[in-house]
Amino acid sequence: MTLSWRKDITHLTFDCYGTLIDWESGILAAVQPVLAGRGVVPAPEAILRRYVKHEARLEAEQWRPYHEILRGVMRGLASDFHVRLAGDDLDVLADTLPDWPPFSDTIAALHKLAGHYHLVVLSNIDDALFAQTQKRLRVRFSEIITAEQMRSYKPGHAHFREAVRRLNISPLQILHVAQSLYHDHMPAHEFGFRTAWVRRPSLLGDLGLSPEVTMQPDIMVADLESLAAQLGANR
Repeated sequence: MTLSWRKDITHLTFDCYGTLIDWESGILAAVQPVLAGRGVVPAPEAILRRYVKHEARLEAEQWRPYHEILRGVMRGLASDFHVRLAGDDLDVLADTLPDWPPFSDTIAALHKLAGHYHLVVLSNIDDALFAQTQKRLRVRFSEIITAEQMRSYKPGHAHFREAVRRLNISPLQILHVAQSLYHDHMPAHEFGFRTAWVRRPSLLGDLGLSPEVTMQPDIMVADLESLAAQLGANR
């Protein structure tokens, strides 16, 4: 694939959960034991579909911290599967999020890319939660822009606007790397970024944990290792 615009890219901005971190595995590892303890064993796909629905609904409402969004998701799942949850069970997603694993290629690819580009995180997350995840990623980011800082969730433009402001560069110098077309590619394109779609394997098909949207990213790759190769960062 010819990427004639690649020479203009100086910064890579990354979604984190779903792109760098295997959040489907993390979500299921948190939720399935809670439901099973109440005698309910839904299909994994059913849990994830309902997670998508509740998270998107809550993030579209008045802003609240992400750990509260996760509590709301658990309340929604409890209602969907007709179980009662309280106390620690409602906090299980936020409590386990620091343990959600990176994809197998994430760390090595980030280190390769860091040798050629400035790396930035744009995430729908709280600062304290991401600080725990960052320990797992083992790479230095030039900037970390969170929903807590912006008091806004993607697909809003606030993360992308703030990236341009902090980095003091043109949007055309940025390649945004993400799995979710809805949360990331759509607003990034609207704000003038190039985008790379990392099509991580998902129990929910190509779109993963994302409401449906139709658009065309600039690059499509199976993983970050492939992205590093396309950008010439393997050398």
